[in-house]
Amino acid sequence: MPELDASIHRQLGVDLFNLVWTFLDISDRTREEDETMLNAAHASRYHWELAGTAVNLARGEWQLARVYSVLKRPEPSGYHAARSLEICQANGIGDFDLAFAYEALARAAALAGKIQDRRDWIKKARQAAEDIAEADDRELLAKDLASIPEGPEGAA
Repeated sequence: MPELDASIHRQLGVDLFNLVWTFLDISDRTREEDETMLNAAHASRYHWELAGTAVNLARGEWQLARVYSVLKRPEPSGYHAARSLEICQANGIGDFDLAFAYEALARAAALAGKIQDRRDWIKKARQAAEDIAEADDRELLAKDLASIPEGPEGAA
């Protein structure tokens, strides 16, 4: 089987990552759209593994955590959120990516009904936000943190 060039893997990683966002922005997705969104998120992460950086991997794991959260699946959401954090910590990645790894862990904890864990992860995300260089990124994080519900009933 012929191997794809790294540039093709990178482009597929980008295109699939962006495709996932088009589905995340749909408020009334069909079951088929949910499946396509999930498959695209996994495929994007796969291509980043073959041709991306540690930052790409952390973001791919974060996106998987978000997709599983939207699909109300706490266990895989928490798994991918934890992987995002592990990649950030192992590679000295801070700023936006570290803060959003904490955000993903808070969202997964809320979905699982782990309210104290949710609070702890939100606190860590807010602390990490102090080191985010771009004001727009800090605002986006604050908005996302505010959207995390107290418990599983509305977690997404």
